[in-house]
Amino acid sequence: MKPLITIENLHMDFDGKPVLDNINFEIHESEVIGIIGRSGAGKTVLMHLIRGVDQPPTIGRIIYHIAMCDHCEWVDVPSAAGTPCPVCGNSLKPRDVDLWAEENEPLKRRIMHRTAIMFQRTFALYGNDRVIENVLRALDDIEYPAEKAINRAADLLDQVRLSHRMMHIARDLSGGEKQRVVLARQLAKEPVMLFADEPTGTLDPETATLVHEMLRDSAKNNSMGMVVTSHFSQVVEDVADRAIFLKDGEIAMIGKPSEVIKKFMEGYSDAEKYAKVEIGQNIIISRDVVKRYVSVDRGVVKAVNGVSFEIPEREIFGIIGKSGAGKTTMSRIIAGIIEPTSGELNIRVGDTWVDMTKPGIEERGRAKAYIGLLHQEYDLYPHRTVLDNLTDAIGLEFPKELAVRKAIITLKMAGFMEEKSKEILNRYPSQLSEGERHRVALAQVLIREPRIVILDEPSGTMDPITKLDVKHSILTSRNEMDETFIMVSHDMEFVKDICDRLALMRGGKIVQIGPTSEVLASLTDEERQVMGKPTA
Repeated sequence: MKPLITIENLHMDFDGKPVLDNINFEIHESEVIGIIGRSGAGKTVLMHLIRGVDQPPTIGRIIYHIAMCDHCEWVDVPSAAGTPCPVCGNSLKPRDVDLWAEENEPLKRRIMHRTAIMFQRTFALYGNDRVIENVLRALDDIEYPAEKAINRAADLLDQVRLSHRMMHIARDLSGGEKQRVVLARQLAKEPVMLFADEPTGTLDPETATLVHEMLRDSAKNNSMGMVVTSHFSQVVEDVADRAIFLKDGEIAMIGKPSEVIKKFMEGYSDAEKYAKVEIGQNIIISRDVVKRYVSVDRGVVKAVNGVSFEIPEREIFGIIGKSGAGKTTMSRIIAGIIEPTSGELNIRVGDTWVDMTKPGIEERGRAKAYIGLLHQEYDLYPHRTVLDNLTDAIGLEFPKELAVRKAIITLKMAGFMEEKSKEILNRYPSQLSEGERHRVALAQVLIREPRIVILDEPSGTMDPITKLDVKHSILTSRNEMDETFIMVSHDMEFVKDICDRLALMRGGKIVQIGPTSEVLASLTDEERQVMGKPTA
């Protein structure tokens, strides 16, 4: 069978530095290609080139082998050549299109109109609209016949198993449900190619597996090609027919997913040991904290319901639980972002205890200056360099020489090697991979020298090797700077490796608190399935 896309001798340079080098492979109809590699390997750059966005390759060609209608805008997969156009009825003709050739710009626009994209953190939904309205908008964008649109939208929601949520407001869905609405909206375009860039990096393991299954089924049932980029081996293993291991911009291996993953994981070990840390006096004390919300659908909701705990200095404390357990709400109460409805939360600043339930510069405001929070949905300033993002863009005014020195030290704490830290200082966020941007956001928190650092799903967008780097960075930061860390996570492997104690939340309450191994052993079968069972 003729391939859908051929990539020939592809090279891409940024500022004279090679990002992709000598890339050659093919993608067939209904085939899912998984591209795996560390953060910064070139995965997203390669995907953008195949999509036809940003800037053209330095050298090389990307050829789409398609069936095209000469009488309307319709573009189809190559096997459709010779069949009637579904729009106007004329015969589809085979065509090979060099996507980045200047003379093919009109054809490129037609091809791009028939491709779709899913990003890892941007759900791109109409938040105030109902789920089915979001899908109807996608159908309207492609001028789908209005009289057939309702049934088509319902079919698409069936396909992504969201018929039971079609009347829900989009902003009220969970992350996994939002991602499935995004998939339904993309499938509405009936694309010949779907690009999924880290589509499940921030989802819990059970939900991620469900989305992986839907992606794979979508490729087979719709005869479209698919490229999935990830630095998680499980994504490639679940979804891909073939896998490519991208390393420093080159194809290190291409073949069966299991064999490629084995190659990717070579040399991945965790042999570094740390001296036992002496835990200090309490720095956070919570007593019977309650946070109530009023919901139109559910009435009064107790997101946090009588939570008590103590956290000493230099401890790495984890808060775990299923989605909706109250983890993020509790972390934001600690950070001083939201006020509890009742209860006490005190944080020690120096020798003084600050009441976080009281607003004002001498109360909650005083403690907030020493608390760093990295949201799961973090943002960097897109038009500022990494150095600016770490210093003047967030109000830290250093002389240039000190700013550079401080930025490099902090980037190393966030998991970058010293050479890489220096290399990225003058880059913009768009020139970094998603994993690199996450680490810059972590450095943005650490550069303020907080006494307490709250990390909301810190490992969600990191490959296993980068995750190890960040683990060591957190442990080093705790050891050398006496920082206290609070981890909100569904990554059981990560919390098992890094947390001294855990608090398990269910329904807004802490049901168990204690040493990490004991709390993990107490998880229900459902919690293990949703959050991932850590290896022994």
